[in-house]
Amino acid sequence: MGKSIGAWAFLIGVLVAVLIGAGLSEPSTTTFGLLALLGLIVGILNVSGKETTQFLLAGTVLVIVTGQGGSTVRNVLGVGNIFAGILDAILILFIPATIVVALKSVFTIARD
Repeated sequence: MGKSIGAWAFLIGVLVAVLIGAGLSEPSTTTFGLLALLGLIVGILNVSGKETTQFLLAGTVLVIVTGQGGSTVRNVLGVGNIFAGILDAILILFIPATIVVALKSVFTIARD
């Protein structure tokens, strides 16, 4: 059940990020808060022990690339702001998820 909720949270988060970036949903503290909450749910429910390393690697790459890529793609004429908005929203989704999984991993290491 938890995996299913986590998978839905991830899917909804990505869809909301794309809608915000495409300008179909108003970027606000509410929508960004929703993305952060969905990221927390993904981190808590969607990543098991054996998936941790792979998720942390992919999550870290996503956070770095979306953080750096957002400012770069803004310069692309016509679609730059759309892509940058999508990347910014994905960043808001993945930062909490990555932090939660990293904390769970550190806790597991410290416990052992």
